[in-house]
This record gives sequence, structure tokens and C-alpha cells, in this order.
Amino acid sequence: QVQLVESGGGSVQAGGSLRLSCTASGVTHTDYCMAWFRQAPGKEREGVAVLNRGVRSTYYADSVKGRFTISQDVAKNTLYLQMNSLIPEDTGMYYCAARVGCTFRPSYYVLRDQYNYWGQGTQVTVSS
Repeated sequence: QVQLVESGGGSVQAGGSLRLSCTASGVTHTDYCMAWFRQAPGKEREGVAVLNRGVRSTYYADSVKGRFTISQDVAKNTLYLQMNSLIPEDTGMYYCAARVGCTFRPSYYVLRDQYNYWGQGTQVTVSS
């Protein structure tokens, strides 16, 4: 059974950095996409970064490209999201997600309904 647990959220000033972590148990021998989503108050949950776990190709939303980096430590079963140059628009709940099957390019897997497993989320607040 796949279980995802996020950590690393917090409150920072604009221009600061945070690194989110997601421990992903059960994501081992199957082809998976791993992703980070975020949801701001009153807005829909959006995919901001996607990783093909096997090929290690990536996708980034335009709003975070150049500032965020998704990566993994396979040995530790951990997914990371390094967030630099944070702006107030980055504020929201950040969720780790996984889906069974990652046949197409990571840019295809950016919708909430495409993912099978979810963590509980970690709050990120960026002050101006």
C-alpha cells in the first residue's frame, strides 16, 4: 500500500527558500509518476512539478519554472521540492502525489484526478 507523508512547510518572507520532503512508502517496483501540487485559498489544486520516477524526466508549471526543482532520493524513498525566490503567490497547501503508470511525458500528468495517492499536505506561507 502506498503512503505519502509531506514535511518542510512553513512561513517565510518573499525571496526566501524552503525544501519540502515527501516520504513515499510502497512506491518501488511499479512505473510511477510523482508530483507536487498546491492549492491556494479559493483556487483549484494545480500541479506545479512532476517527475517520472524511472526515467527521471521532469515538468514544471510556468509559474514556478526556474525557481522550483523536483528531485528524488531513491534509496530513501523520498521526493523533494526545492523552492527558491519565493513570492506571495506561492502561498498554499502543498501536496505530494503519485499515480500508477507514467507512460507519457510528465507534462501530461498535471491534473488532480490523474493521481491515485495523496499525502495530507504541508502549508507554505510567503509574506511580502
